[in-house]
Amino acid sequence: MEGRSKSLSAIANDIAEGFVVVNPLFLKKFNERELKELQGALIKKEKQIRSESFPFNDPLQIRKRNIKLQRITQAIVILKNFMEGRI
Repeated sequence: MEGRSKSLSAIANDIAEGFVVVNPLFLKKFNERELKELQGALIKKEKQIRSESFPFNDPLQIRKRNIKLQRITQAIVILKNFMEGRI
């Protein structure tokens, strides 16, 4: 996507935080190379979140962490299906 104002890692961070919702309409503006790079950025963000220390005694932080991981996982599934042409 020419003229993209954000890096793919920033987009992956926004997806994890819930500022961006991944759906086929959102993904149409990316070319195939950028979709693969976005997938890599999402996987990298997922590894980063999983590598952070687990907040055992803080239910709110556990919930936030799990929601971020859920958003990233859902985005990866939608992205894979979009790239395979199922959506």
